[in-house]
Amino acid sequence: MKLSVIIVNYNVEYFLEQCLNSVRAASQNLRIETFVVDNNSIDDSVAMVQEKFPEIQLIANKENTGFSKANNQAMRIAKGEYVLLLNPDTVVEEDTFSKCIEFMDAHPDAGGLGVEMLDGKGKFLPESKRGLPTPSVAFYKIFGLSSLFPRSKKIGKYHLGYLPQNETNEIEILSGAYMLMRKTVLDKIGLLDEDFFMYGEDIDLSYRIILGGYKNYYFPKTRIIHYKGESTKKSSVNYVFVFYNAMVIFAKKHFSEKNAKTFSLLINLAIYLRASMAITSRFLKKLAFPLFDFCLVLASMFGITIAYQLFSDKEFPLEIIAWALPIYSFVWILAAFFSGAYDKPIKPVKAIIGAIAGTALILIIYGLLPKSVQFSRIVILLGIMGTTLSLLFSRFILHLIGIKGFEIGNTGKKRFVIIGEKVEADRVHTLLKQTTKVSYKAILSVHNNNSDQYDGTLNQLADFIHINKIDEVIFCAKDISAQQIIEQMATIKSNREVDYKIAQPDSLFLIGSNSIDAAGDLYLLDLNSIDKPNNKRKKRILDFCSSLILLSISPFLIFIVNSPIKFLKNIFSTLFGEKTWVGYSNHSINQQLPLIKNGIISLLDNIKIHSPEIEKKLNLIYAKDYTLLTDFKTICRNIKKLGN
Repeated sequence: MKLSVIIVNYNVEYFLEQCLNSVRAASQNLRIETFVVDNNSIDDSVAMVQEKFPEIQLIANKENTGFSKANNQAMRIAKGEYVLLLNPDTVVEEDTFSKCIEFMDAHPDAGGLGVEMLDGKGKFLPESKRGLPTPSVAFYKIFGLSSLFPRSKKIGKYHLGYLPQNETNEIEILSGAYMLMRKTVLDKIGLLDEDFFMYGEDIDLSYRIILGGYKNYYFPKTRIIHYKGESTKKSSVNYVFVFYNAMVIFAKKHFSEKNAKTFSLLINLAIYLRASMAITSRFLKKLAFPLFDFCLVLASMFGITIAYQLFSDKEFPLEIIAWALPIYSFVWILAAFFSGAYDKPIKPVKAIIGAIAGTALILIIYGLLPKSVQFSRIVILLGIMGTTLSLLFSRFILHLIGIKGFEIGNTGKKRFVIIGEKVEADRVHTLLKQTTKVSYKAILSVHNNNSDQYDGTLNQLADFIHINKIDEVIFCAKDISAQQIIEQMATIKSNREVDYKIAQPDSLFLIGSNSIDAAGDLYLLDLNSIDKPNNKRKKRILDFCSSLILLSISPFLIFIVNSPIKFLKNIFSTLFGEKTWVGYSNHSINQQLPLIKNGIISLLDNIKIHSPEIEKKLNLIYAKDYTLLTDFKTICRNIKKLGN
């Protein structure tokens, strides 16, 4: 046996299927065995492997053992001369294995090998080649100096930015996404350290290969797609803590006591720094636009108030102006938010509706205020104009800048080009029409077929993207090789942000994601999806209002609910947006469903008969045809379980 391929899977069925299809194609004419170690996935990963890939050696664990233990399970029984650790969210080229084996055969000093990796948008992933994270390297990385000076041999050592991307070179650290090793080396140095549950185990093993007297190489003569690139993880607070704590384990294991302490200090600084940056980044992304609008509306209101005083010879007390105008501005922005003015794509009419709704609400509040603190109805009415112009101005500015999602006139429809032969391309087009809004589609032939049935050929793809302003490119894997797909993704340069998807044969899913939090953009029949902005907003309002009501009557409900303490905790968790009252019956199962908060109860609580099949169907129904009434009824029917 020449090669043993080991893939550890956890709830990424559709990525796994795509990966195994590419592995099967790359295994032709080679003596290869493939293992899939499933860490107790709740989706249909195990059944899919058994049905579609009977040649695979499947190890189905009854618990999530972690990355290291799962890989070691397969490595202990692997018979290959070489062992490859491969992530399930990857696609390999048809000649990837043969080229890598050829290189390893020709370089007996090579203990490990990594390849060039691209993310889901065809961009080079810098973690394809890395240096050893010594205290100094960690310092430059943590404080962003390595990003400022990526090509410096001293400062840019973390990602070895000074080494050419397209040249084979000796490196120190391999990526666990594609880690090819010589079996005799593993027999000598040992397998993955099981103290690492996730992250850091590839760094540890790479370093032990070097300590064992062997070399690690970066080999860019073949490429793979790795959808979940490192660059997408930095916004995750959980990732920050897990990854950097793994680095502490590594330091204590391999560095001197003095250096380990220095490293640990840097790591602790990094944890707080990165976590703060992640939280701040999320906060700014969500609030930057509304905050900008608030400042514009507030400025316009001060202008209107000053102008009104000048022309009417009236004077308003400064103390009333100081609190009234900020409150009015806040109400207008709040009304704009609930009117959908911040939903993408941006629709100016929703901003106008928000301004009108906000004015109506302010006038109602105004009427309830004592005469002594009432401001001016005329100023409030003039505020409609000021607010509307401010909101329209901010959107016009963003439109001019060209930020995606803020284009005025954008209907949310996408412009597609499908790469494939007629039969498969038509199937994919039919799927697209059922699942998303299509404003333009073109079909390009893979084999330079200039028939009237096609709009062009694969060689013309770059021109098609530019001329027709294409949003998304879909490759039909049945008709085009992985090597051709990766080549196109890597070489096409566009001033537009283009998404790439791959349609697997006989699959209803189009996969292509560069997000660590998503199982891929899976196009499903879109009824009234729970992830629509309007539905997310309505669900949040229901959660907030129902939490307030439940809190007010909690003295009575504590005698009814299962656990009064948990009930009160759930109220506050839902009130502050950490949880939702109604969610999926098993939150870990929603890998193929829109992401929502953990639910306290679910539709499953409405019925007495439970089974995995029923559970899956109820989750799908809830996600794809959401209504507020469903949530309301579920809460009312399961008052006792609100304390679960």
